[in-house]
Amino acid sequence: MASAAFEDIVADFEFLEDWEDRYRYVIEAGKAMEPLDAALCVPATKVDGCASQVWLHPVIEDGVFHFDGASDAMIVSGLIAVLRMLYNGLTVKEVTEVNAAEELARLGLNDHLSAQRSNGLRAMIERVHQVAAAAV
Repeated sequence: MASAAFEDIVADFEFLEDWEDRYRYVIEAGKAMEPLDAALCVPATKVDGCASQVWLHPVIEDGVFHFDGASDAMIVSGLIAVLRMLYNGLTVKEVTEVNAAEELARLGLNDHLSAQRSNGLRAMIERVHQVAAAAV
């Protein structure tokens, strides 16, 4: 139940056989994001549990979920971009129903992230689900 943008990533990953190419893809996706306004990088938007500095800024308009984010690490910025493609544009109810672990497994990310990065990714997913669940 991922967004169409996420399905595009899945299709792209099917053509990228080498993990290093996939890794570059994720980093480039992070670089392509609009920078998060520095005024939004505050304790209220900071995600605890990440080895890097991570901020997520969710916005819900008319029941539709969107978020922006930033990190001080290139790969984590890329993971934020992937999560944005997974969740942005879904209704808050749909966000709560997404099995992120299953969807991300389609990309093979879990096999190539360090334990710290995996923990940070789980913390970001938890934050997204908490915000969406509070808005349902």
